[in-house]
Amino acid sequence: MLMLRHFLQACSSLQDKNVYILPLPGREEKRGACMESLTIILDIGLMIIVATAFAYVLRFFKQPLIPAYILTGIVLGPVLGLLHDLSVMRILAEIGIAFLLFIVGLELDLKKLKDIGNVASVGAIVQIAVLFGLGFLVSTLLGFGRLASAYLGLIMAFSSTMVVIKLLSDKHELDTLHGRIVIGILLMQDLVAILALTVLQDKSGFAFYPFLVSLAKGVALLVIAVLFGKFIFPAVFKFAAKHQELLFIASLAVCFSFSILFSLAGFSIAIGAFIAGITLANLPYNVEIAGKVKSLRDFFSVLFFTSIGAELVLTSILPLLLPLLILTAFTIILLPVITIFITALFGYKTRTSFMTGIALAQVSEFGFIIALLGKDHGILDEQAFSLIVLLALVTMAVTAYFIKYDDWLYKRVGRWFKPLERLGKASRELSYVRQDRGHDYVLIGMDRIGYSIFRKIHKMHKDVVVVDFNPDIIKRLIQQHVPCIYGDIGDAEILEKLRLKHVKMVISTIPDHADNLLLIGEARKENKDATVIVTSYSVEDALSLYEEGADYVIIPHYLGGEHVSVLLEDVSLDLDKLITARLMHIKELRHRQHVHPHHH
Repeated sequence: MLMLRHFLQACSSLQDKNVYILPLPGREEKRGACMESLTIILDIGLMIIVATAFAYVLRFFKQPLIPAYILTGIVLGPVLGLLHDLSVMRILAEIGIAFLLFIVGLELDLKKLKDIGNVASVGAIVQIAVLFGLGFLVSTLLGFGRLASAYLGLIMAFSSTMVVIKLLSDKHELDTLHGRIVIGILLMQDLVAILALTVLQDKSGFAFYPFLVSLAKGVALLVIAVLFGKFIFPAVFKFAAKHQELLFIASLAVCFSFSILFSLAGFSIAIGAFIAGITLANLPYNVEIAGKVKSLRDFFSVLFFTSIGAELVLTSILPLLLPLLILTAFTIILLPVITIFITALFGYKTRTSFMTGIALAQVSEFGFIIALLGKDHGILDEQAFSLIVLLALVTMAVTAYFIKYDDWLYKRVGRWFKPLERLGKASRELSYVRQDRGHDYVLIGMDRIGYSIFRKIHKMHKDVVVVDFNPDIIKRLIQQHVPCIYGDIGDAEILEKLRLKHVKMVISTIPDHADNLLLIGEARKENKDATVIVTSYSVEDALSLYEEGADYVIIPHYLGGEHVSVLLEDVSLDLDKLITARLMHIKELRHRQHVHPHHH
């Protein structure tokens, strides 16, 4: 890396000394354009190469990857000074945010958000107001002026959609109850942030007429999106779906079209991309489109987080240490506590409130936009801007660990928030458990493999209680009067409710290794005679689970191969058996499609 830096300095020195090959007439502009293109390619290449190296190290130690990307930006930017044009990186980072929100929109079923509408609207507004007020107060006490404190208060009020959605998506928790609440709150925050940016764009202050014009433009664009989604896109994508490449570029065309329209109307391109995703979400090809775009999202996500690290200015960190520590404590401690308190007020249980609170403990990417506006308007100086960049770096990195180890954190500090459950007027706990008798079987995880196991247990007329963290599945089971509990098996409270002392068999279809180890330990401690069956995707983990006392470990791809081999042996001499098996399989798949319409 040092040799590369010397090479770049040497090239720069040669340019300064005008050491060039004699140009032909008209070639000077082309050379400048080529040098600029080479610089951009060099910057992106360095970011990807170094980010990969750091990511390998962190993944080896089983750590989240976002800190690796941020560290890459710090090393290449303020430490070594190898990045040339940060303005280009900011543009590429914004494209990354747009792709992320496009995929979130594609995977978002708005019907699922109706149950958390109150906490996502009223609760989010209360949260923003409280955080803005406290952020303003803390900034004032730190010595910032009233206008600067107002900007800092706004920045403290918003959490990062980019960071949270990526981390929850990586953990497959977007469809959980706390995941849906987080998405709802983030959507409301983004809407308020856009309105705030509309007001802040004018250096002279708030102007009511431009605000109304922007609001009208937003409503008009939403109406256009609804009309296109209902009457035009179904026909367009029905044809495009026949050709994979056409489906891919058509979805990108919609994404960029809405991004451009929203940008021309004065909104963020990311919001335009999000609306584009929601517009395509009701199409039967939404999962396939999301799968094709995810690689682009991951690429630009690396550039986004790296560019954040590159924004850091190292020369003025020492005077910022005290305000940085105070604002960091505000963000990673006070902000989650306020969010937990507000969520509990709406009747949600401690674990759901806790997971929601710690997921939002960081500064938003909108904070950079607000900070840049404050800097351009002369309200925030270079020191204040560096403070915001540092705050974002620290809180985003901390959030990666908060979400990765959320169960571990909850087990240690979650009980402190148990009294808050009394604040809610109505309990939001999703469960249907008969207290008069125990259960023969415990089934953890109703999706896919679990559904087949549940049907077999039901045919055997055995008492079973189902545990799942998908609220839609639990609601459906409650309607069918099937004993069930909403929650994660890693939660000690859930294990207590299962009364493992009296069960005959415990079956877990959840592949999380730590949760299954905990389950085996608790089951063996409470009931040595119970049969314990767990699931793993790894041979090494499966052997470890056997060593810990599992009676059987389900390895899905292994069982799939075994099933096909038995099928081949059974039908090799009788084609009619294959036809019968095929018809039964189609019938079963159609039944599952009806029961689980969103599980592909």
